Amino acid sequence: MKRLSILAALALSASLAACASQPEPVAPTPEPEPAPVYEPAPEPAGPIPGSEEDFEVNAGDRVFFALDQHTLSSEARATLRRQAAWLSSYPQARILIAGNCDERGTREYNLALGARRANAARDFLVSQGVDPSRISTVSYGKERPTCNRSTQECWATNRNAMTIIQSGAVS
Repeated sequence: MKRLSILAALALSASLAACASQPEPVAPTPEPEPAPVYEPAPEPAGPIPGSEEDFEVNAGDRVFFALDQHTLSSEARATLRRQAAWLSSYPQARILIAGNCDERGTREYNLALGARRANAARDFLVSQGVDPSRISTVSYGKERPTCNRSTQECWATNRNAMTIIQSGAVS
C-alpha cells in the first residue's frame, strides 16, 4: 500500500508539473501585407468640352418667347451670346435652329411664327459673328411640343427656338 501511495503521489506531482509547464514560445508569423487598392482615375467633372452636353450646359440650347412674339428678350439675347461664344470656340460645329410654338392657333400660323422665331435667333447669332453657312433653320410650329399638358407653364415652355448641334461636336 505504501507503494501505491508513493505511485499516486508521483502521478499527482507529474500531472501538476505538466499543468504548470509553459509551452515553448513560437515565433510570431508576420502579418501579410495588404493588397494595394487600385482606384480608377477620377472622372472629369462636368461635360466634355466641345460636346453637345457642354453646349447645352454652358451655353444653353434654347431661348423662349412671349405669346405670339418672335422678338428676343434680354434673357434670350444673353443665351444666344453664350451660344455664339461657344460656336466661335468650336468652328467645326454646325447647328440647326428649330422654331417651336404652343398648341394654340392654326397649324399654318404656328409654322410661320416658328420660322420667325428660328430666324430671329439665327440673325442674332450672325450679328455676333457666327458664319451663316453654319446655321440651318426649321419651323416645327406646334408639331413637336416638349410639354404635352394644356397649361400656361407648358405653353410657355413650348414657345422656343431650340439650337441643335448637327455636326462637329466632340463625342
